[in-house]
Amino acid sequence: MTDATDRADGAGEPNRIQANVLLGVSGGIAAYKAVDLASKLTAAGACVQVVMTAAACELIGPPSFEAVTARAVLTSLWRRDGDQAIRHIDLAAWANIVVVAPATANIIGKTAGGICDDLLSTTLCAAWQKPCLMAPAMNDRMWSNPAVQRNVAAVREMGFQLVGPATGRLACGTEGPGRMAEPAEILAAIRRMLKDAGRGTS
Repeated sequence: MTDATDRADGAGEPNRIQANVLLGVSGGIAAYKAVDLASKLTAAGACVQVVMTAAACELIGPPSFEAVTARAVLTSLWRRDGDQAIRHIDLAAWANIVVVAPATANIIGKTAGGICDDLLSTTLCAAWQKPCLMAPAMNDRMWSNPAVQRNVAAVREMGFQLVGPATGRLACGTEGPGRMAEPAEILAAIRRMLKDAGRGTS
């Protein structure tokens, strides 16, 4: 699997991100913003591998991410090419940081409960010892649900960091907390986490 060390272009430029970023995209309306995040990461020098859930694919097509990352999007645990490598273990080993944007109530709950029923949730279960960042996005009533807040507390206890959610107008038309953080804010959080881990920017 290609990684950031294979990218000589732009090496040494200030604010370059020399890291392998696994970008998980779950099925929230804010998935369209994740394309901008993937573009910003790639432009900064990161090697970005996108993993999408089936719900995310209903909202935005994988080709949008492939166009900005120059890498095939992964959507399934199952290989059809005869490669016997264990995909989720390979991804967890490859990544220097794992980012989930948007992080829906569903994927946060799966992560908190150790549920592994698709490529993203299974990879998150395997990658929990890596720097992991979630950008929650959901309706305000869902965000304030006690079960969701228990799951948020659980993933934080596991070491996951969260950026957002912001307060503002939501897809349903209401106002409140639940908007995904803007890509620039998520990018800044990624830089901080990589710096804290002793890797990533030059």
